[in-house]
Amino acid sequence: MLVSAKEMLTKAKEGHYAVGQFNINNLEWTKAILLTAQEMNSPVILGVSEGAGKYMCGYKTIVGMVNGMIEGLGITVPVALHLDHGSYEGALKCIEAGFSSVMFDGSHYPIEENIEKTKELVRITNELGLSLEAEVGSIGGEEDGVVGAGECADPDECKMIADLGVTMLAAGIGNIHGKYPANWPGLSFDTLDAIQQKTGAMPLVLHGGTGIPAEMIKKAIDLGVSKINVNTECQLAFAAATREYVEAGKDLQGKGFDPRKLLAPGTEAIKATVREKIELFGSANKA
Repeated sequence: MLVSAKEMLTKAKEGHYAVGQFNINNLEWTKAILLTAQEMNSPVILGVSEGAGKYMCGYKTIVGMVNGMIEGLGITVPVALHLDHGSYEGALKCIEAGFSSVMFDGSHYPIEENIEKTKELVRITNELGLSLEAEVGSIGGEEDGVVGAGECADPDECKMIADLGVTMLAAGIGNIHGKYPANWPGLSFDTLDAIQQKTGAMPLVLHGGTGIPAEMIKKAIDLGVSKINVNTECQLAFAAATREYVEAGKDLQGKGFDPRKLLAPGTEAIKATVREKIELFGSANKA
């Protein structure tokens, strides 16, 4: 049974830990993340980008798969199914399909339009008991064709959006999607601190969690970050383990080409990555 991310993130903010949002790309991803969250007794958020939504044959397919897995695997920890970097139209489609949480990324609109569209989604999600994430200041790197340089959000704009009644706020603090370049200056903790002071109890979201040093992650959590998004890291782990399996010629031994065998090492690698992140974020045994 899917739940809104509101309760898990409110608890995380109060308890000074963060809940991981792990993006899903297919069945193996979803299964690996759910099993690991259950094993570690941690709440979890499954993220779906609009591109991944298309790849997995639409939002209804995803809702059916996730609900079926929760039942089939006997998952009892809180699970939220969340649209990542959604357009306004995409958010409405996910709500209709049965997602329990959506993100509306209006960061590329003028602030007035971001506010207008966010207000409407606050009304809809409140009525249905779903959680809503908004974004101010674009996150750097590329995600589904949206490219940003990793600028820092304006704390006053953050307050304006937070005051509309969203559940959680993603604010750019110099973080980027994908791999971090060698000359990356690091997270702007001054910006994060200023945002936290203006938004109070609002859970803050850190996008682009791959490759941020553990110490920085811990400091961000201390400063009010309650949700951290991870995607690239699981992809890299899956690819490396699959490559190793094929390069060792294991796909040529017996029935090693069977997808259940071929994709198993990659699936285990995703589990190991998720386990490591849950430990770092401090959400183990917080279900």
